[in-house]
Amino acid sequence: MIRSATSRIFSSSRRSMSTVAVVGSAGGIGQPLAMLMKLNPLVSDLRLYDVVPLNKGVAADVSHIATPAKCTGYVGDDEILEGLSGCDMVIVPAGVPRKPGMTRDDLFNVNANIVKSIAEACSKACPKAMLCIISNPVNSTVPIIAETLKKAGTYDPKRLFGVTTLDLQRARTFVAENQGFDVNETCVSVIGGHAGKTILPLLSQVKDAKFSDADRDALTHRIMFGGDEVVKAKAGGGSATLSMAYAGAEFADALLKAMNGEAGIVQNTYVESDLVPGCTFFSTPVSLGPNGAEEVHPFGELSDYEQKLFDEMLPELQGQIQKGVDFVAKA
Repeated sequence: MIRSATSRIFSSSRRSMSTVAVVGSAGGIGQPLAMLMKLNPLVSDLRLYDVVPLNKGVAADVSHIATPAKCTGYVGDDEILEGLSGCDMVIVPAGVPRKPGMTRDDLFNVNANIVKSIAEACSKACPKAMLCIISNPVNSTVPIIAETLKKAGTYDPKRLFGVTTLDLQRARTFVAENQGFDVNETCVSVIGGHAGKTILPLLSQVKDAKFSDADRDALTHRIMFGGDEVVKAKAGGGSATLSMAYAGAEFADALLKAMNGEAGIVQNTYVESDLVPGCTFFSTPVSLGPNGAEEVHPFGELSDYEQKLFDEMLPELQGQIQKGVDFVAKA
């Protein structure tokens, strides 16, 4: 049953094996994400890093799973460079989670310093690695990493991704429930950023779907603020961790396949582009390949309803991007 479920994410074909690090692996997202990456047949060497001693136990626990990948734990500043050395991919869920009443902007001051230090370590230990950023607020943390790598002279925009896959997972789930579709056959494009109103689901493009205005409004709001739904439901006990770990593993697997030469892989992800004037980063469909982001695709025609939301969210997204840029400039 476990192998059947995970086959929905992971390919079973044998290909080149990769060294993958999860930074923040002792946290609520990091632990299930570490387990899922241990199950991935494209991973041969799994490095788990965190600042807390518990992480050695997490690595020991995950290492007992009977899959080929070797798993090793690293803890603290003295071990981060060893843990990241030579990695092909680094997935970053590190940072503090949201609590009730907190926005992603509230997380900025704490998580900004965390991701900046991780970027500095990656620039030294694995400058060619694919960097998959989950740490919130993604709209700002991805620009922070980009600017930090620019200072170090190791920035490659094709190898830096903000993981927005959870927005697409939620959109597929909620739309399938609303329309009575098979969720496995449901595709919903979600563009923009990864916070509140910057998340824009393109419901007008969903094949064979018919939404009332009320359903369209409710679904759009639920997809935009799905994270708040989980934070509230957990009543102070955390934020979206399990679904985010699944989404992160799904994106990582797609990228690993593309790195191994599989053609035709397209994922919505938050990358640097000039697609939208004034927004240096934007989430849109991206073709993935051996070198990372091979081609950024336009997102298609918007309905009048979506165009209004698009126009409203741009200033907010631009401000969040600039906030990340300014943080590094002042550091």
